[in-house]
Amino acid sequence: MEIQEAFIQTPLGITVIKGNEGGVTAILVLNGDATAPSSHVPNSLKPAVDQLQEYFAGTRTTFQLKLNPQGTDFQKSVWRELVNIPYGKTISYLELSRRLGDVKAIRAVAAANGQNPFWIVVPCHRVIGRDGSLTGYAGGLWRKKWLLEHESPYKQQSMFA
Repeated sequence: MEIQEAFIQTPLGITVIKGNEGGVTAILVLNGDATAPSSHVPNSLKPAVDQLQEYFAGTRTTFQLKLNPQGTDFQKSVWRELVNIPYGKTISYLELSRRLGDVKAIRAVAAANGQNPFWIVVPCHRVIGRDGSLTGYAGGLWRKKWLLEHESPYKQQSMFA
């Protein structure tokens, strides 16, 4: 089955969604806006496009997509655990390692987290440093900060228009 692509505009830049009837294989934010949004979205990718748009609109907190990840068994185990981090919550890399059963594997867990092919849908942005710092994010720390603020139950209202 041929992999299809759709490009969508998000508040954080152009995002490419890849996949086919077998499932979504990747959702990645692109650095730079040299690519235009798709004028046609393949039917197999429409649920992912719709759900991402709902997420950015603030009406979706979980995703129901058929994912078809490509990676090692270890990476897939990390990505499966990431899905268990609730919307609006964060955990540390150490806690993620603990949940996977080996605190000594923290570097490997962090590396697998960084290789996550499903931007937002598998919420690697919810993993932070033990001291609360925003560390390591392939999409850029400014995007990680934006996503965590977007998901925060304590959204600040601006006093200025």
